[in-house]
Amino acid sequence: MEHTVITIARSYGSGGRTLGKKLAEELGIDCYDRELIRMASDESGINEALFGKADEKLQKMPLFHIAKKHYNGEVLTPDSDEFVSNDNLFNYQAKIIQEVAKEESCIIIGRCADYLLRDKDYVKRLFFYAPKKDCIARVKEQNGGTEKEIEKKIERIDKYRADYYKYYTGNEWNDVRNYDFCLDTSSLSYDKLIQVVKAYLQICEN
Repeated sequence: MEHTVITIARSYGSGGRTLGKKLAEELGIDCYDRELIRMASDESGINEALFGKADEKLQKMPLFHIAKKHYNGEVLTPDSDEFVSNDNLFNYQAKIIQEVAKEESCIIIGRCADYLLRDKDYVKRLFFYAPKKDCIARVKEQNGGTEKEIEKKIERIDKYRADYYKYYTGNEWNDVRNYDFCLDTSSLSYDKLIQVVKAYLQICEN
């Protein structure tokens, strides 16, 4: 496979994260998810726990869903008062994403990677989704819980992902125009979904 980076955005319960991990194994490449936080921590020297806390603070920020702080690529140094700000923590993650994407074929899950790498011709931007009833069923099978509890969790997490994406990119997270390939994961097994994605990638190489 030529140098190819696959970014995956996914609705909660669609199985997108699991699919990404399995696809990486099938293709023999690395898959980056929460590993990016550790790498950004190592790069910046900022405690890894602060990256998780930044996400929590963003969720609680008043008017987060309509606020905008578009990514500009600037990484602040330790002598800045904003060194450990939410935005600088995001910028360090973005820096790691861009470096990893340049160096190797890989899969990157979430974290606005599709937007950060939008101008790279070796990047394929995927979005996985499923009807709510299928997402509920998958989450219930994996984690348990009542359907009502799961539905609320799905709505909360998808809303946060949409707000986070809007805040840093100015775009709509579930807008199909952000992606090269969108796939409903409800109708096929993981093995068959992998074959569909591999067929798409092969077509793109020809």
